[in-house]
Amino acid sequence: ALFAAQALLRFANAWLLGGASERIVSDLKVRLYDHLQALPLAFFQQRRHGETLALLTRDVYVVGDYLTGTAVSLVPLLVTVAGALAFMFRMQPWLALVAMFAVPLFYLVAKIAGRRLRPLAAELQDEHATAIAIAEENLGMLPAIKTFTREAPESARFRAQVDRILHLTKRQLRVQSALGPALQFVAAAGIVALLWLGGGELAGGRMTPAELVSFLLYAMLLARPVASLADVYGRTQSARGALKRLLDALDEAPEPPSHVGAPLPPVEGAIAFDRVSFGYPGRPPALDGVTLHVAAGETVAIVGPNGAGKSTLAHLLMRLHERGGGTIAIDGRDVAAVSLESLRRQIGVVPQHVLLFNASVRDNIAYGRHNPSRDEIEKAARLARAHDFVVELPDGYDTIVGERGVRLSGGQQQRLALARALLKDPPILILDEATAMFDPQGEIEFLEGSREALAGRTVLMITHRPASLAVADRVVRMEGGKVVEERRAEARPTGGASG
Repeated sequence: ALFAAQALLRFANAWLLGGASERIVSDLKVRLYDHLQALPLAFFQQRRHGETLALLTRDVYVVGDYLTGTAVSLVPLLVTVAGALAFMFRMQPWLALVAMFAVPLFYLVAKIAGRRLRPLAAELQDEHATAIAIAEENLGMLPAIKTFTREAPESARFRAQVDRILHLTKRQLRVQSALGPALQFVAAAGIVALLWLGGGELAGGRMTPAELVSFLLYAMLLARPVASLADVYGRTQSARGALKRLLDALDEAPEPPSHVGAPLPPVEGAIAFDRVSFGYPGRPPALDGVTLHVAAGETVAIVGPNGAGKSTLAHLLMRLHERGGGTIAIDGRDVAAVSLESLRRQIGVVPQHVLLFNASVRDNIAYGRHNPSRDEIEKAARLARAHDFVVELPDGYDTIVGERGVRLSGGQQQRLALARALLKDPPILILDEATAMFDPQGEIEFLEGSREALAGRTVLMITHRPASLAVADRVVRMEGGKVVEERRAEARPTGGASG
């Protein structure tokens, strides 16, 4: 009956602790993901993606396993220590006090080991994050690696990183492996001392042989959990590194939630940048007192060399970054005073580097609006001149586009991005090098086909391409973070390739 009860208790213990561990990890992962998703883009631009992924794929499991494994094991250890001391005090108080004086020695040994373990644990966490970052980056760059035949150097770089992790792990194991025997030696020395002192008590008749044997057995019972605390201490130092990384991420200030700020009502689309300045950390100012007014329904082409601040203007308008100075207003309302959700809901973006999910064409277009109908999706695809090539795909709108849209050409990806933005039906549309992946003739056809889609919207067209100016009402040139020229756009012929 006792063995059966023991088996049931062990099953219940494993089941309950295992379930608790999984719930803790799941809850922590969701909370961490939600927090990361709410952080501004600047947080991610200053870190490698792999370092962020390490928080979700490794650190949460280290902390979860510690809470439900190592931390829980402390309870029976402490109960055993308390029980052994209680019986030792009952049998011979002053010898029990002598045994308690050995505790500072245990603490001293653990403290010395902790000075080695704590920095090792933090360094090991960082190296694991770097390994994940290298793998994530290289898998994303695989076409370039194969094109330049860099497989061997990249494999060697990853191997070198794994070897660094292995080296640090061995150092950590060496310290942890030495900690247990060191504490056991201290415990054994204490038992020998107690035996010597107990011998004097036995000779003086103050203890019987049976009492001395019992006292030593309790001392040995006390020594075992104290030695086990060494392993707990080592795991605690390892968990501290992971916990610090998680807390550092959770301490980052998120973007304002949706309920902060007044809702922005439906806008006509007049945009005003007044003396706007902005700088990325550690870099020269990207914008220096920019003033630019765009009328509602106007299409403005913003041109200039790389680094002139063109895309930064668009990011500040959507508050992906917060301006350093000046004001940005839509229909006369400062965008800093409105809620992010109501602001971004009225702005559509077609980026140069299209972001597509590994899902169907339909799902990628439908991402622009919550629960759109099939007809609304196809209407947006027709406006973006994407419908014709979509229906020719193997499964039409149900064709899976692959990771980041790799199964589509660059021009097809941008047409889907435009369809997604048009399905959102925003009064303000940002085209950030939206024709960069087109050949000259394809660009002209795209722009001609987009006239209907752009009509009635305020459009900021960030471009280097002369043909794109054909659909603009005005051209603004930027250099060095400033507006240096504004002029009315000239109508251009659209029947042939642009020079």
